[in-house]
Amino acid sequence: MLFIPCQLSAQGDLLITPRRVVFEGNKQSQELTLANTGQDTARYNVSFVQYRMTESGAFEQIEVADSGQFFADKYLRFFPRSVTLAPNEAQVVRMQFRRMPDMQQGEYRSHVYFRAVPKETALGEETLADSTAIGIRLIPIFGITIPIIIRVGELDLKVDLADISLDTKSDTIPNLAVTFTRSGDKSVYGDMTVNWVSGNGESVEVGVVRGIAVYTPNKLRRFTMQLRKPEGVDYSKGKLVVRYQAPNDLKPEVYAEREIVLQ
Repeated sequence: MLFIPCQLSAQGDLLITPRRVVFEGNKQSQELTLANTGQDTARYNVSFVQYRMTESGAFEQIEVADSGQFFADKYLRFFPRSVTLAPNEAQVVRMQFRRMPDMQQGEYRSHVYFRAVPKETALGEETLADSTAIGIRLIPIFGITIPIIIRVGELDLKVDLADISLDTKSDTIPNLAVTFTRSGDKSVYGDMTVNWVSGNGESVEVGVVRGIAVYTPNKLRRFTMQLRKPEGVDYSKGKLVVRYQAPNDLKPEVYAEREIVLQ
């Protein structure tokens, strides 16, 4: 079982854009750009992996889909399947969606995995100081995954923010806990902003987190974030406005908004 963070678009010396892909409507293809930001030539193998999301937002690798979950990989093709990048070089991986007659209405999701291939040391290049000793060499393997989503049919979505609480212990940074609730047959992905509003209506942004997702079939996700405490902000009075909205690169839309009165 593998746990990885939700937002993973750059690791080691590999940068990938975009960091997620959604096929819906008439969209049939997408180009992914891989860039080597390091100083050495690197090779990456490309494949698919499947994940479930936990209520805490972590990913667990699975082989069999959960109830209400559909994998997307059998409807997708990509090429090339291996990429070698010199320092500061970029290359495109092309992905194509193949719509099949057996596809039912719903959302399908798999994750494309870019796995770094470790350099192989030629036999005889490494020698041990003690020729009778047994050498063990641990080689870290780096990789990046990004979600690939297919949406078929007219899907609906409803999102709400629940169980909002603020921890303002004097010896800690203020922490805001929020539960995202999701219903419908498609996932949601967006940014959360938190504004403190004084009694006279002055508004100050005290927190922002980008790229928060709740994937199908999950009904909720529990999330905690730290808030800033700029000069003039008093968390014992006023109110907090918590807003979950579409990312900046999508059509403006507020998914959910809640206010909590501070006292």
